[in-house]
Amino acid sequence: MRILIRTFFRGLRLVLAPVVLIAEKLSTPQAIERSEEEQARVDEACQSLALYQFRTCPFCVKVRKEIARLGLKIEVRDAQLHPEHRRELAEGGGRIKVPCLKIAQDDGREEWLYESDAINAWLNRRFGKGAQPG
Repeated sequence: MRILIRTFFRGLRLVLAPVVLIAEKLSTPQAIERSEEEQARVDEACQSLALYQFRTCPFCVKVRKEIARLGLKIEVRDAQLHPEHRRELAEGGGRIKVPCLKIAQDDGREEWLYESDAINAWLNRRFGKGAQPG
């Protein structure tokens, strides 16, 4: 019975994956506009960030859309298809759960932020309108 259930959900994921990706492409918002200097500061601040995700995870799609809306250049690391990213997530964050935003601090510490709503709130506080990146 367990094999039947597993097979059903794998098949369901195969059918839904393209739908999720197409829906993301069609509904991704335009990036907010910034001056060149401001965008350069934002891009520099984003170099200390990495998003661990699964390509078709709806919560990861939610975070990627917010990243696009905020016009952020954050490295995206697929923890489902790349074993080294999966290992980094397990060792650094303590668990394999996505989405997870890795935040490298200036003092060398790393913060691992889970949950799409928490990640989006953090990104908005840091990079949204009126925020000062850096």
